[in-house]
Amino acid sequence: TGESLPVLKQSGDRLYAGSINGMGELQYRTQGTYDESLLARIAISVQQAQQSKAPVQRFVDRFSQVYTPIVTFGALVLALLGPWLFGGTWLDWVYKALVLLVIACPCALVISTPVAVVSALATAAKAGLLVKGGLHLERARRLDYLAVDKTGTITAGMPVLQDQWVAPAYPLETVEQMAYALASRSDHPASQALARSLEGAVSALPVKDFQAVAGAGVMATQNGVSWQLGRLSWLSHAPLSADLISWQKTWQQAGASFVYLAKAQQVVAAFAIADQIKSGVQAVMADLARLGVKVEVLSGDNSAAVQHVANQAGIPLAQGDLLPEDKLRIITERTQTEGFSAMVGDGINDAPALAKADLSFAMGALGSDMAIETADIAIMNDDLANIPYTIRLSQRLHRVLVQNISAAIGIKLVFLALAIAGVATMWMAVFADVGASLLVVLNSLRLLKSTPSA
Repeated sequence: TGESLPVLKQSGDRLYAGSINGMGELQYRTQGTYDESLLARIAISVQQAQQSKAPVQRFVDRFSQVYTPIVTFGALVLALLGPWLFGGTWLDWVYKALVLLVIACPCALVISTPVAVVSALATAAKAGLLVKGGLHLERARRLDYLAVDKTGTITAGMPVLQDQWVAPAYPLETVEQMAYALASRSDHPASQALARSLEGAVSALPVKDFQAVAGAGVMATQNGVSWQLGRLSWLSHAPLSADLISWQKTWQQAGASFVYLAKAQQVVAAFAIADQIKSGVQAVMADLARLGVKVEVLSGDNSAAVQHVANQAGIPLAQGDLLPEDKLRIITERTQTEGFSAMVGDGINDAPALAKADLSFAMGALGSDMAIETADIAIMNDDLANIPYTIRLSQRLHRVLVQNISAAIGIKLVFLALAIAGVATMWMAVFADVGASLLVVLNSLRLLKSTPSA
């Protein structure tokens, strides 16, 4: 449900279907069928949210459906009734009708949209964006509100060592060497994060009698002395020093998890492990603010960790301890109160909110299959900078579409006026048709070189 680190489960706790057991034996009792599980409810929420989206008809398609029959009928009437009403030969009026028909041909108008959209989609793909249809790219310029997940979206999704406390009587190098020796042999995610952080900086001390205790930690001996790495409640029951308590409280407020090192059941060091935000996130949030987009963090992780990450990223609004249905409810409310709303996430628990949002982004590299399948746009390189890029590309696409449609209609109107005045020739008609088509195609191809800047 979005936690950045494993969650300890004790007797009587609720266990969600689809949870991964880290280590140790797990005994549980089912309280319902699969259809009542959290995973099934997520899938149902996705289907319901997708069905609630209204179909959007394209202006050009509607226009051409009405425009083409009217023009064809008008040319036919002109050819048949012209000689009777205005005099002249049948051949002259058939020629004028053909000129009118060629001039009024909506080719340029019809291709003005798809060529521009395809060009913009190709540009988006080069930037690492998989956009599932031009409609989503066209609408991105209207974005008013963006909800972002925390773990794997704002943060790297890989916990690292943030800080450490070492008892004054113990050399830092010895403590780190022993911690690395034990952590590198453990399969617990927090210990693995500690090992990754210390790798290369220190060398492991040789140990003997290594043993892993499920749900508690690991232990070994070095020169006949017992060393332990793991949970505080397993290591020692002795009172902690005031210095350690103060240090621990500071990092608890930041949402960190702790790994403790003990020698002969006496705590000698503590390590704060937490996820870290991706590089450049602060710049992305500042860019979105300049674009007028309101950003809020919605996460299933604990509130302290969520608020700490939001503060680091420069996001004033943040909510934690959210279940998938909570995210769905919030997104539903935001679409009604904040305007055009979007969601970006990477997990199964984000899928219902992704489906409900007016526009949705999924992390393509770290994201779950359900999130990628549900989202309108997949960010294949997991770079959040692609969100403001998408908005600017959408703005550029909109300008090109307006230019294309205006040029196509404007050229048609000019030559239609000449045709009505009786001075338009077939060559003029061909230029009005083919020339306008080439003009909108060349204008659309400019999007292939488009690099929307901040």
